[in-house]
Amino acid sequence: MSKQKVIYDTDPGVDDAMALVFQALHPDIELLGLTSVFGNATIETTTRNARFLAGRFVPGVPVAQGAAAPLKRAAPEPLAWIHGDNGLGNIAIEAAPEAALDARPAHRFIIDTVRAHPGEVTLIAVGPLTNLALALADDPQIAPLVKQVVIMGGAFGTDGVLGNVTPAAEANILGDPDAADIVFGAPWPVAIVGLDVTQRTIMSQDYLASLRDRGGAAGRFVWDVSRHYEAFHEQSAQLKGIYVHDSSAVTYVLAPHLYTTRSGPVRVLTDGIAVGQTIQKPSTMPVPAPDWDSRPDSTVCLDVDVPGMLALYERTICGTL
Repeated sequence: MSKQKVIYDTDPGVDDAMALVFQALHPDIELLGLTSVFGNATIETTTRNARFLAGRFVPGVPVAQGAAAPLKRAAPEPLAWIHGDNGLGNIAIEAAPEAALDARPAHRFIIDTVRAHPGEVTLIAVGPLTNLALALADDPQIAPLVKQVVIMGGAFGTDGVLGNVTPAAEANILGDPDAADIVFGAPWPVAIVGLDVTQRTIMSQDYLASLRDRGGAAGRFVWDVSRHYEAFHEQSAQLKGIYVHDSSAVTYVLAPHLYTTRSGPVRVLTDGIAVGQTIQKPSTMPVPAPDWDSRPDSTVCLDVDVPGMLALYERTICGTL
């Protein structure tokens, strides 16, 4: 099987870091670059974190700095109570060699890399979707050249799950709803791995401790980086563990058979009290809906084989694939 060529568009972020280690260690993924975006922290912090992570886990892979703010709105406040003051759970960031910073802005890096590998590049986007929208604005013709876009974001009401930062919205989509609506309307294959499946997938305290004890340096890093994050989950959701958000998007790329999906166009509300809400018109729904019907179908994840996902992550970190 040939490797999946991936650009990882990310706002590190604890779960972003855990998903980066997953990609770095899985033999079927070839990381072509990391592109940073605002979100869990400021663009300066997320870029520094991306360079630290790439330098430690994927030496030689470049980082391109991306958008500092949404297309039409002010940048959100950093989420220090979730991800720590430094965005990486307040772990000590050693003075290790950092990845090179590419001279191009992230959206140009995406365009140039996709054009260099037509039909081969998967974009895994786990923050606000501003960089992808900027790439489409700068070069709309790249959309059919992208293999697929896999997004961690959104929520579609499965078992009543609709949002995690408002009653209607998930954090990444709310971070730039205008960009998200553009990305979901572009003519490229989009798969959305949202709260419907990521909040069903929980790494327990015992699971994380097992990674620490069996996963070598990578397992120890996953444990260390998730301490602050786990405390947030216990305080906010009375959860003995952590939700698996960004690594679920990576799992979809590697093992889509673990997910039950539904097809149909998706819109994002860009104003009103439900701003950031993601709404799909299922392809089986016969009634006309003009605001959806002119747009391409997206694949939305509605269910997941949780043991299968957790086993894949564990085997990857522990080197037992």
